[in-house]
Amino acid sequence: MRDPREASLIAVERRRARAAVKRAIQTCARTPLSVAREAWRDPDSPAAGLRITEFLGSISGIGLIKIPRILDVLEISPRKRLGALGARQTEALRVWLHERQTPDSNATQRGRLVVVAGPTAVGKGTVVSRIRERHPGVKFSVSATTRAPRPGEVDGEHYRFVSDDEFDRLVETRQMLEWAVVHGQHRYGTPRGPIVAALESGSSIILEIDIQGARQVKQAMPEAILVFLLPPSWDELVRRLQTRGTESPEEQTRRLETAKVEFDAQSEFDVTVINDDVDAAAEAVVDLMTDN
Repeated sequence: MRDPREASLIAVERRRARAAVKRAIQTCARTPLSVAREAWRDPDSPAAGLRITEFLGSISGIGLIKIPRILDVLEISPRKRLGALGARQTEALRVWLHERQTPDSNATQRGRLVVVAGPTAVGKGTVVSRIRERHPGVKFSVSATTRAPRPGEVDGEHYRFVSDDEFDRLVETRQMLEWAVVHGQHRYGTPRGPIVAALESGSSIILEIDIQGARQVKQAMPEAILVFLLPPSWDELVRRLQTRGTESPEEQTRRLETAKVEFDAQSEFDVTVINDDVDAAAEAVVDLMTDN
């Protein structure tokens, strides 16, 4: 009979091995198709032990909302492991992965709208700034807001700072893709024209907004990819809010209460990215702009 401690160690090593395979997919070190082929070739491999939901969730651009739809189309149970699929399911998944990996080169390319949202103080602005630094060619939507600029913010680059009257005019003339009152104080909105122009020209664009706005964008443009940015932990979120020094204690309390509600919106998003490493989070978002 196997020593329980030995069995426990073996289980831990297997989990680590599966996690390594998932990271390889997430970082594009391995293609999903190569991992699937390994699982089908070697039923004892870490790849074979991946649950189909874990496998699909590791692929850039696929989140909690898309996984059930994909499995429904492929007629695969979410309880299945990658190495234990039937012959028909294996072939269906192989074809799907192959087509996703090698899209039709003659198809008309349209840009992608990637929407980045998340709870207050999660670091959306920091991640977007890192993308600007590392990928100067990436296009960004510039939101309009009625709040005053914070130290270091530049009008037309970080936000378009407008008066309440100007914001009213933009809403009335239907020039806003979405807008909302955030934290009960200021209005934020996304000008529609620049986004439509970018997408139609074949350029992808990143939009950083709050969760209310992300919901409106998804309704107006269902093809948009919604990214939910998460902190490593709740304590880290609190620390970030308290140390950035841009809100009063009262405002911090109000924002944290809002954040508790915002966390419940994760299931509405296509992809979740944990912002425990700014560089990795930035690259994960950029990957979504070109992933097929």
